[in-house]
Amino acid sequence: MTLLVTGGAGFIGSNFVLDWLAHPETRAEPIVNLDALTYAGNLRNLESLQGDARHVFVHGDITDRALVDRLLATHRPRAIVHFAAESHVDRSIHGPGAFMKTNVEGTFTLLEAARTHWAGLTGAEREAFRFHHVSTDEVYGSLS
Repeated sequence: MTLLVTGGAGFIGSNFVLDWLAHPETRAEPIVNLDALTYAGNLRNLESLQGDARHVFVHGDITDRALVDRLLATHRPRAIVHFAAESHVDRSIHGPGAFMKTNVEGTFTLLEAARTHWAGLTGAEREAFRFHHVSTDEVYGSLS
């Protein structure tokens, strides 16, 4: 089993990936890391994982349903941990289209692909499968 992590080259996502793989005694699953490497993604965040067979980096977009389906079919993850997002408020004012594409269309694409993947699972695999959406107040909004 593996984890599929989206946005794993960004600040929050890369820290999750690094922390996850730093504890092999309790977190044995390898990670497939899907990131579009926009302004927020930086492969330097993951330099320490070069050559680590537990980390597979895939340069791609979460809105690419065929790619997401292929990753789910090939790697059969037990969970999707979704960090990919456009999150800089100033950028959203000047270019809202990218925010709609990634945050809405991209999340919808992942959810639909996950639902299709989950429907093909049986028994314990189906019961255990999870979709975790992790983000910041810049995406969800501030708490009162």
